[in-house]
Amino acid sequence: MFAKNLKITIAHLYPKLLNIYGDRGNIITLVNRCKWRNIEITVDSIDTGDTIDEKKYDIYFIGGGQDQQQIQVASELQKQQEKLHNAANSKAVFLAICGGYQLLGHYYQPHDAERLNGIGILDAYTVAGKKRFIGNVTAELLPHNTINGLKTLVGFENHSGLTYLQGNTKPIATIITGNGNNGTDRTEGARYKNVFGTYLHGSLLPKNPHFADFLISLALEKRYGEEIELQKLNDELELAAHNSLVNKKY
Repeated sequence: MFAKNLKITIAHLYPKLLNIYGDRGNIITLVNRCKWRNIEITVDSIDTGDTIDEKKYDIYFIGGGQDQQQIQVASELQKQQEKLHNAANSKAVFLAICGGYQLLGHYYQPHDAERLNGIGILDAYTVAGKKRFIGNVTAELLPHNTINGLKTLVGFENHSGLTYLQGNTKPIATIITGNGNNGTDRTEGARYKNVFGTYLHGSLLPKNPHFADFLISLALEKRYGEEIELQKLNDELELAAHNSLVNKKY
């Protein structure tokens, strides 16, 4: 059904520390695609030292960053662990990119440094690999991770971490070109409930409008307790960007 007077609230986690390769563009995309549909949208920046109100937010976004910034954020996330688990169990939507993705798992183990503990929302772990994966990625979304019929996901990866999924945490997509989670099992990203992690920068959502709308739909369902049909938008430019990158290797 369509509905009026809708709203969504977003928590942008640690934007001053985790924001490389255009990750902030994901927030811009979510905001614009809501505004174009007259959905009221609020974005709060959650910075170090802030306390999260887990009952307030429908979407949590966390980007990628360098190792030093990732260490700082890992410490902050430990303080918010219970609140973020509560949010995930209440069907809030999470989108975590690269370093942020790793921190939603159990841990990241570098080559020559102490293990960096995550918060374990995703049943996954990451270890440092010997090779850096850099380049464009095309993946095929698994059926329960898309709407509007478009099945491909495109983005840009730049990581040496190898992420492995376990238990009820499942991949978002299967790799067509690129490396994805670990370069061996041909999976990309992770999902548990409405918590999504991915290695795709670039930004991800501007050139994957169907996946952006999927996240918005889940957030509205979380807030209002029912499926709400989104007004269709003219995505000619967005889909042109998407199609130009399908199967592009670099």
